[in-house]
Amino acid sequence: MLSKCQFINCIILIFLCITSTLSFANHYNIAQLLLSNATLVGEARMTYVLWDVYDDKLHATNNIWKASEPFALELKYLRKLKGGAIARRSIKEIQDQGFKNQKKLDIWLVKMENIFPDVDDTSTLIGLVDDNQHTTFYFNGSIIGNVADPEFTEQFFNIWLGAKTSEPKLREKLLGISKGN
Repeated sequence: MLSKCQFINCIILIFLCITSTLSFANHYNIAQLLLSNATLVGEARMTYVLWDVYDDKLHATNNIWKASEPFALELKYLRKLKGGAIARRSIKEIQDQGFKNQKKLDIWLVKMENIFPDVDDTSTLIGLVDDNQHTTFYFNGSIIGNVADPEFTEQFFNIWLGAKTSEPKLREKLLGISKGN
């Protein structure tokens, strides 16, 4: 027979096991939970010079990515970055791919600066594209904002998935074209 103290310790242990399991599931499967019939299309690690920046995963319906259909891009950060720096870098990447509408870029920058939090090696950001080509952003499983502009969605995700990306090898891995290094 368990003493009252042992019984309480058992209850605490069971609670900790359940919550840590749920946390693990939320952290690693949230994109698949958000997107109906989602499967992993591809994954890659973004490295800048000598620094690993994030691991990213592309989830799409039935293992096929189509820009015009719902999908989720998940970024698990590996270092500390300021949300504003992420927003500014995103705008630079969009510009480098040839998008020149400065008025829209300014609007998008403000939106992203208001949405993107500071991140560290415990942070996961997910961009989820819906049927209307609107983007909802999640931080560690919680909604942090959305942008209801299909043009934003196209330009933003072209950073990783577009033909003019600055990281073509990363794109190939995400799209499942290349599984190697």
